[in-house]
Formats: sequence, structure tokens, C-alpha cells
Amino acid sequence: MSLLCASITSLMDVSPVVAFSVLVSKSSPKKPRGRNIFKALFCCLRAQDVGQPALGGGEHGSQKEETNTIAKSDLLQCLQYQFYQIPGTCLLPDVTQQDQGRICVVIDLDETLVHSSFKPINNADFIVPVEIEGTTHQVYVLKRPFVDEFLRRMGELFECVLFTASLAKYADPVTDLLDKCGVFRTRLFRESCVFHQGCYVKDLSRLGRDLRKTLILDNSPASYIFHPENAVPVQSWFDDMADTELLNLIPIFEELSEAEDVYTSLGQLRAP
Repeated sequence: MSLLCASITSLMDVSPVVAFSVLVSKSSPKKPRGRNIFKALFCCLRAQDVGQPALGGGEHGSQKEETNTIAKSDLLQCLQYQFYQIPGTCLLPDVTQQDQGRICVVIDLDETLVHSSFKPINNADFIVPVEIEGTTHQVYVLKRPFVDEFLRRMGELFECVLFTASLAKYADPVTDLLDKCGVFRTRLFRESCVFHQGCYVKDLSRLGRDLRKTLILDNSPASYIFHPENAVPVQSWFDDMADTELLNLIPIFEELSEAEDVYTSLGQLRAP
């Protein structure tokens, strides 16, 4: 288990604008994970690269395997394209009366709000049983420091949506324990992502919300590669209990909650 690449404790003493600029520069992809069945539960943002079939040589078996893999990938993208084209297939339900006029914020789970492991953790906040192929395994979950305060404030200001590339069988029970106040109006899991060039991408255009009123908080730039201009980056978190990033983000989101157009407001925050 790795520590954060760099501490951001010093951000407590600077303005939200400066803090946001530092967060943008420090944004990093999720920590790579193994490819075993357990870790497939979590948000694997990079699948194995699929090469193009050789044009003149190579083993027949290898070519067949690559061709089949590419065909499956093409089929998945085709189905996702058809889903997108069908009217009324937005990922989110209609905006509730409570959230009328609010900006929609899409929030990631793993390495943004929590870190989970199949290895026992002495100070785990939750231990969640997950059944895999008929066998129940224990998942040990650590909450990021200040996550409770962060979620509580976000629920007061925004329409909050959990969007994770993890499987629902893991992410749903973890969110049940994490979100005791019911901050998340909707939960979206891996099947709601678009598989694009080996990554699970969260396509904000499929939500059914005005993109000028939509933000995404995620530790992996690959997750919001389709809409980087809507993103508030966050440092990946694993086990640094001195981390204060979620606390530092609260004043930034308080400022963004009043934006008429998130593109303009984020552009101002990113400006040097």
C-alpha cells in the first residue's frame, strides 16, 4: 500500500483559488492494480492493451485471440452508442424538487473518498463481505480523513451523484456505510461507464444534466477524459491519515456552488 505522492497539508493556509491550482497540477491516475478476480471488483481504469492483428505472419491462435478481443470491444462500444442514441435513456432520473437549480456533482469512490483492500487492515472503518464465485471475502475499507464533513457539506450545496467504475456488489454496500445521511441521490457503477481505449470513462453527456451545471470530482484524469473542463481533480488517497485534501476542497466547492456556468468558474480558478 503506497502513501500519497505528496502531502497537501500546506493548502490549509492558502486561498481556495491557489489550492485548486495546486490540485490541478498534482492530479494523478489511480494506483495500478493486479488483474486477479478480487481486484477486478474495484475501479480498474487501465485494461490490458489490445494490439491490432498482424498483417502478415504470427501464430494463428494468437491472431484469433486478438481478433475475438477486438470484436468484443467493438460490440461493447456499438451497444453503448445505441444506448446513447435512444431517447429517454439518461443515466439519471429527473431532478427532484429539492435539487432544482442546483449544480450536479459527480463524485468518485475509490482513492477519492475511501481506499479498500482484501488484505486485513487493523484500523479499517468498515469490513464489507463480498461474494465472488460462491465464496464470501472480506473487504477492508478505510475512510479518507474529513470525508464525513465533506459529504455533509456537498449534500447541502449540490445534487450529488456517486459514479464509480467499481462493481455494484462491492461499491453499493460500501456506500451504504459511508453515506449515512443520504447525500447521494443516485449511484452509478461500472455498467454505466463507457469503455474507451482500455479505460472506464464517465461520460457526463449521458447523465441528462446541463453540462454547464455539472462537475466531476475524481482522482483519475482517465475517468473524465471526455469532459476535462468539468473536472475538479483530487489527489489519489490510500492510507495517509494526515491528508486534508477533502477539507481543503470544501471552500472551493462552496464557491463553485454559486456558478452560473461551471466552465467560466473553473477557468477562473485554474488561472494563475
